[in-house]
Amino acid sequence: MQYIDFFTKKKNELGVILNDVQKEAVLTNDGPLLLLASPGSGKTTTIIMKIGYLIEVLGVDPSRIKAVTFSRASAKDMEERFQRFFPNLPLVDFSTIHSLAYRVVREYFAKQRIDYQLIEGTNEGLNKKMILRDLYKAINNEPITEDQLEELITFISYIKNKLIPENEWGSVGIKIPKKEEIIKRYETFKNSGTPKLLLDFDDMLIIANQVLENNQDILSRYQQRYDYVLTDESQDTSLVQHYIIEKLVNKHQNLCVVADEDQSIYSWRGAEPEYLLDFKQIYPNAKILMMVQNYRSTKDIVEVANKFIQQNKKRYNKNMFTNNLPHKPIKIKTLQDYKLQSNYLIKQISKMDNLQDVAILYRNNSSAILLLDAFEKANIPFYMKDVDNRFFHHWVVEDIKNFMRLSYNTSRVDVFERIYSKFNGYLKLSQMEELKRVRNNESVFDNLLSFVKLEEYQKKKIQHFKKTYERMHDATPKRILQMIRDDLGFERVLEFRSEKFGYNLNNLVEILNTLEQIADSTETMVDFVNRLNHLDALMKTSKFNKGENAVTFSTLHSSKGLEFQTVYMIDLIDGIIPSKSKEEDEGAEEEREEEVRLFYVGMTRAIAHLELISYERKFHAPVKKSEFIDQVYKIIHPNEQKKPSKQEKKVKEKPINPNGIKERSILKIGLQVKHIVFGSGEIVFIDDEMVEICFEQSHKKFLISTCLKQGFLEID
Repeated sequence: MQYIDFFTKKKNELGVILNDVQKEAVLTNDGPLLLLASPGSGKTTTIIMKIGYLIEVLGVDPSRIKAVTFSRASAKDMEERFQRFFPNLPLVDFSTIHSLAYRVVREYFAKQRIDYQLIEGTNEGLNKKMILRDLYKAINNEPITEDQLEELITFISYIKNKLIPENEWGSVGIKIPKKEEIIKRYETFKNSGTPKLLLDFDDMLIIANQVLENNQDILSRYQQRYDYVLTDESQDTSLVQHYIIEKLVNKHQNLCVVADEDQSIYSWRGAEPEYLLDFKQIYPNAKILMMVQNYRSTKDIVEVANKFIQQNKKRYNKNMFTNNLPHKPIKIKTLQDYKLQSNYLIKQISKMDNLQDVAILYRNNSSAILLLDAFEKANIPFYMKDVDNRFFHHWVVEDIKNFMRLSYNTSRVDVFERIYSKFNGYLKLSQMEELKRVRNNESVFDNLLSFVKLEEYQKKKIQHFKKTYERMHDATPKRILQMIRDDLGFERVLEFRSEKFGYNLNNLVEILNTLEQIADSTETMVDFVNRLNHLDALMKTSKFNKGENAVTFSTLHSSKGLEFQTVYMIDLIDGIIPSKSKEEDEGAEEEREEEVRLFYVGMTRAIAHLELISYERKFHAPVKKSEFIDQVYKIIHPNEQKKPSKQEKKVKEKPINPNGIKERSILKIGLQVKHIVFGSGEIVFIDDEMVEICFEQSHKKFLISTCLKQGFLEID
């Protein structure tokens, strides 16, 4: 039979041997097929063999086959793989779904004589990011941060890919002030038609879907263009992308969808894994095959990963297995402190010869910064997969640099102007303008006290700031950072701005903590700033180590599709992965299951050695190891008796102070009070929720409701 000859020929030519399910996938070409491919199951090889079979055995014209991938990189990889397998065959049309959509849109606009322009990329004045920056500032009277901009772009992409109607935009949980007004004005601006219709990548998908829905002529032409359509990584495909494919194959339904719902980790981009679960409803005649034999990893890793993912409910009932031999059990390592993590990794990895076989995976890009610092000092080469990390140009880092610059010359009004609102002194723009009119080259603090009209509480703050800057001259960079955070009130300002503008306070504090750790090994502010600049440059140049003998640093998201002999998954603490505890996530089953899938993706990158690393303390605060580690431990040790947990000591509630202030009306700016812990001080600021008190050594903010309830304050 022809197909037997085909498989024998490829075995002899390429050494490719397919298992029974892979062969069945290659031979199933009439009607819809859902091929569920577990990690390491050889899905790309199977797809390439299937395309080759269509051409060599069934005689299909290569131009009649359309292969759709998730990214340009995977399209290129598949094309190169196809050429290696079938060097004498013409190329098949491999492309992304966006590329396909763009063809449809371009053809439609040409017919309609609609002039348009793409606003993705770096077009001056007319690029997506610039438009959104301008709109945000116009609506919120505040410049948008890079983090917020990325979140806003993700929000826009999410609602378009999920086809969420305008009246439901507000239900999407992101903390961007006036997000609905921004996107409405963004859409109005793009569709104004002067001088051209403006399009972003998400618009291409929306318009392509609408064209195929409403323009029978173009729909028929595309339906007749391809006899076979294959889509890869379809667990990452959004609803609008699925609809485009549906319309494309509606006539012949010769569709092969390759996916793994267990590896769907991009719901925040609009990915729709549930579409796969409903595949039979959409394509009633579909065949569903499960490729569950893992060729990548050892038995120790495959069996644990398989049991771990089974806690998820919204998945097909499939069991990944391997015929590979055991090697060594998954290792779980708990360190006493976060600071020990980089040293531990260096100690382990420095013993290895082939660094290219090693990967360190983490949830957030911020984890890479201290790795970068430590590995460079240890002279261990690395390749960082996500080189667009904006840490060293984050506004918090820039603010810290400006606080430090001011210490060199406190007469620098231009530097002070950049950060005056970041001091915890409640200085107003009008006061800053008064200061700028004073041009005597004296200290900004002296000029504020002498020439600017200030409230009494502001004068005390300015005097305090002046003394703090005087103390900075002989301090180490780490101590200076602590002064900026505490004595100048920068961290309290971050708390306030986080509440007002929806910043993630934990992320901002993490930046400060990371800066402190980098500063710990420097002696002067110049050394510290130079170190930051050096690490920034090092991060960018690490891309040249790709393919070299270097350790790979990658986020869990970016690691999908990769494999390494040894994998370290780090920073495995609750709040990072999972991002919320079970109690916090109650009622959010979909988000919870995606956290499980992300951890599963990380585990299944490892071929022979997998290590899960957590710690007990981070930046002086106790943390809890990821509950996923406990789950893995129980899978590895199913018969081990659970050790009795230490009974938490019940903290006795302090008796309410009988002399404590009970009435909110008593609290006034200027009132001398005594705090139960911090002693005597003066109220310098008060609003609906918070009271700020200036003590002899520090300023502190407290919740008014707590102070009144517990009697923490009394009149001094």
